[in-house]
Amino acid sequence: MRRALVAGNWKLNGSLATIQPLIKTILAGIERIQQAEIAVCPPYIYLPAVQAMLMGSPIAVGAQDVSDQDSGAFTGEVSAPMLRDFGVRYCIVGHSERRHIYGENDALTARKFAAARRSELWPILCVGELLEEREQGNTEQVVARQLDAVIHLEGISAFRDAVIAYEPVWAIGTGKTATPEQAQAVHAFIRQRLAAQDKRIAENVRILYGGSVKADNASKLFSQPDVDGGLIGGASLKSGEFLAICGAA
Repeated sequence: MRRALVAGNWKLNGSLATIQPLIKTILAGIERIQQAEIAVCPPYIYLPAVQAMLMGSPIAVGAQDVSDQDSGAFTGEVSAPMLRDFGVRYCIVGHSERRHIYGENDALTARKFAAARRSELWPILCVGELLEEREQGNTEQVVARQLDAVIHLEGISAFRDAVIAYEPVWAIGTGKTATPEQAQAVHAFIRQRLAAQDKRIAENVRILYGGSVKADNASKLFSQPDVDGGLIGGASLKSGEFLAICGAA
């Protein structure tokens, strides 16, 4: 049985003054959440501080991105071995903001996925469509292309130690949310596409939903058979909201 995962993506938010009370409150409420695995993904610069605060707790630490290179003359990049040094377990790759604001394509995302795995980090591969792509009926085509880029580079076996997050771009930070039925349809498509190559891997891989998940819609989203938790943006910066979402998982 797949264990639910709720990962908080803090994006470009937080400060030393706000992180400590946020983590402290989450830790105070985490004991009542038994079934779901929980992770937080702060900005790079706060990873050491967050890791220190979470030491000995069941909460994992994740990074929001990773370089496709392990070392070298790549100014401003942070490599998977560096993240590993600080106890990072998960790493988001291919988030829609990386794809659509910074122009990262499928091939680069696949290389980042591979780089994370080389250092024994679990990549959280983000896939999802723009509003116009959904309106044109191309959701499955877009998601398939994004998945296939990783499969072609790494093979289907790479998903034994990876997570997938479906995040419809039109629902990120907009207040709009895919209905539970819409989310389930795409999650089922993802699982079926993987199953065409390996049924066992498809059955075991966790597929998260990301896109304006809040305490009041999390239960319905997470109740869908192929939705295994969430990649949470803004709500992960509010301890009460985040804990309620974790409880729903």
